[in-house]
Amino acid sequence: MRYASTYDKNGAPVVAELQGDLLVPLAGLTELGQAATAEVLAGAERRTAEAFPASEARLRAVVPNPAKVICVGLNYKAHIEETGRTDSDYPVLFPKFASSLAGPYDAIDISGGSEQVDYEGELVVVIGKPARRVSEADAADHVLGYSVGNDITMRDYQYKTHQWMQGKAWDGCSPVGPYLVTPDDVDITAQTISTTVNGQKVQESTIDLLIFPIPRLIATISEFTELRTGDLIFTGTPSGVGHRRTPPLYLKSGDAVAVEVTGVGALRNTIA
Repeated sequence: MRYASTYDKNGAPVVAELQGDLLVPLAGLTELGQAATAEVLAGAERRTAEAFPASEARLRAVVPNPAKVICVGLNYKAHIEETGRTDSDYPVLFPKFASSLAGPYDAIDISGGSEQVDYEGELVVVIGKPARRVSEADAADHVLGYSVGNDITMRDYQYKTHQWMQGKAWDGCSPVGPYLVTPDDVDITAQTISTTVNGQKVQESTIDLLIFPIPRLIATISEFTELRTGDLIFTGTPSGVGHRRTPPLYLKSGDAVAVEVTGVGALRNTIA
C-alpha cells in the first residue's frame, strides 16, 4: 500500500491511498501520524467517489507533525571516508523538528544567511507502533513504512560547534515524501538511492550498504526514548555531498534537486 498526507480536490487535509493514478481519500483521517496505525489505515473507509488524480495532488510532508524526527549521520562507509572521519560502533544521532519538514514537491526557501547549503538524499523510516527498548529481532514489527527525504544542511552553520543541530533543523528545509510505502510493498534492502542536482547525478548507493541497518537503528534509539507511531528516522546519506566535492557544490536559488529511492518514490524540489 501507498499512502499520502495531502489535500483533497476541495482543499481539505486528508490521508489518501494511491490506487493506480488516483488518490482515494480515507474517511476520518486528516494526516499520517500518531492516529494512523497500520490497523486504522487498513480498516478506513475508502471514499472512491472522492478520488482525484495523483498528478493534481498538493502533497504535504508524508507525516506532517511527527512527535520525533531522529536523523542518523555517517551511515555509509564511503560517506565516512569522504568526510575524513573514522567508523564508530554507535550511530551518530541528531534531531529535527516537525517544523523542519517540507512537502515532496515544495519550493525550499534557503534565505536566512547560509552560504553553504548542501543536499543529503536519504531513506526515511516511519514508525508504526510505539517502540521502547525493543530488540533488533522485533524491530521490523514497529515499521509502518518507508519514504524519501532530503536532509538539506547549512554546512557553515553545522560546523559552528561540535553539535550539528543548528545546521540541520532549519524550518521548512527537509522535504519528505511523496508516499508512505508499506513493508509488504517493497523489499527495502534491495533498493538504490540517488540524488541529482539540475539533472546531474551526485549521489548513488544501495540501501544494503547502511552501516547501521534499520532494525539496529530502531533498537538503539528505543533504548533512550520511546519511538511513537508516525515518528521519522532519516537513515543517513551516501557519499557525494556537495561540501566534500572539489570545488564544493552548494545549492543556490533556482536549482532543482531530486532524491529517489527505487521502489519507494522520488522528491523533486526547487531551491527558492
